[in-house]
Order: sequence, then structure tokens, then C-alpha cells
Amino acid sequence: MNGSLKVTVLSDNTVAAAGVRGEHGLAFWIEAGANRLLFDTGQGLVLADNAQALGADLSGVATIVLSHGHYDHTGGLAVVLRAAARSVSVYAHPQAFWPKYMRDAVGGRHIGVPAAVQEGFAEGRNRLLLSRTQVEVVPGIRMTGEIPRRHPEEAITEPFCRDAEGQLADSLLDDQAVFMSTPRGTAVLLGCAHSGVINTLDHVQRLTRGKPIGAVIGGMHLGSATPERIGWTVRELRRIEIGLLVPLHCTGPQATAALCTAFPDACRPGGAGTVFEF
Repeated sequence: MNGSLKVTVLSDNTVAAAGVRGEHGLAFWIEAGANRLLFDTGQGLVLADNAQALGADLSGVATIVLSHGHYDHTGGLAVVLRAAARSVSVYAHPQAFWPKYMRDAVGGRHIGVPAAVQEGFAEGRNRLLLSRTQVEVVPGIRMTGEIPRRHPEEAITEPFCRDAEGQLADSLLDDQAVFMSTPRGTAVLLGCAHSGVINTLDHVQRLTRGKPIGAVIGGMHLGSATPERIGWTVRELRRIEIGLLVPLHCTGPQATAALCTAFPDACRPGGAGTVFEF
């Protein structure tokens, strides 16, 4: 990638700067040369206010990438589409807009893309670009496309489903990440890593022909992981040798503590308001 690269966390479960608020969600503001884009949009409860506080002009965004179709990553999309001064290209996996539920005692609780988001495409001004394979969304920044599930240790155990009755399992094939080349190596931004953080990083290395991974920032969905899975993840991350590791959102306190203990030189705190410059 030519030019500067700056990543700001606009939405996260925790905050790391004055004047911003947290929510259960995740959103990244990426400044890559002259391009301004979003990777995920959080729930939408804090996105506009945090963007203003952090100097991110949502009216200038032309590109949005969605990691997957859950409300805590897509809910702010309606806010951004209303704020944008021009048409916006929204990149996602074809299954991101499918119905999505979490099974509970009485059936399924809706956790998919909010209905208001769908209205942002009704007028035809904005473009929804769906792909199962990797795509360069702006020069130098790519989304992974569908991530192969090679490690059984990272199988989905949560009761995600595709129907209100809770009968049809959702394997979340729409889960994907964003990656870009930096002087430190490949930087990877994770939404929730439902595919597994190691599956994701292995896939990125295949797409980049084995280039080293310099930074991993985002949700790793280890909040309900067993100690055995957390330990396995730590061992696998040692193999990958990451220079910067920032657990966010759904990583969970136990896994975050384990990662920071295992990688004290690489692990950094995150939260809304955190800025990373490459």
C-alpha cells in the first residue's frame, strides 16, 4: 500500500479516550491515503457521536465492509448511509443479510441486520456488493471472503440459527476479515472471527503467499471459550509470531488476560478511541 494508513476504533465494548462512549459492538474507521472507509458499524448507538469526537467525518465515507450480518456490527449502517454525502459501496458476504437468530428457551432471538438498515438500499443510491471470495475494496485493502474452517478446535459452539424457531443452524459462513500490507507486515482487522482467529490468520497468509502478520486487531470470539481452547489459541499464535495484538469486543476477559500474559510485548489495550498508525 502506498501512502499513510491509520485505523481508529469508533465502537467497542470499552472506551480508551475521553468524550467517547462504549457499546456491545465494533467499528473501525480506516484512513488509507485519500480513502476513507468503515469496517463494521457497531450497533449504531454511539457511532455518530464517537465519530464526531474522534474527527472521523462519516459524510465522506464511500466504502463500508461488513464482517458478518450480526446487529452489533451492522446496526450503525443506517446511520452512515444517511450521513454519507455520496453513494456508498457496501461489501459483504452473500449470507450476511440472511435471517439470523440466537436460540434460547422459547425459540430464536433475532440478532441479524436490523430492518432499518435494509431501507438504506431501497432508494437505489447505494450499492450492495456481495462476494464469497477475496475482494480489493480500495487500493491496498482487501476483505478475505469466506474463510475455510480447517481447525476443528475452532468449531462454532454457540446456538446460532437461521430461523425464529431455532431449528436451522447458522454456521456463519459470512464471517470474514479485512487485511492490508504495512511496513510491519500484514495488518488484519477482525470483526468477531466466528470462523476462528487461527483459521482466519492462516487464510490471510495463504492469500498473501506467506507474508508475516504484523498486527491483529479486533474481536476474537473467545468470551465463552474453554480454557483448553484458549490455551490452544495461544500456542497457535506463537507459531504465527504477531508483532501487535489488540483483543477487542467479543474476545472476553479470560482470553484477553491469557493473551496479554503470553504476549506481553505484542499485546496492547484497545477500546473506542484507540488509534493505530502504520
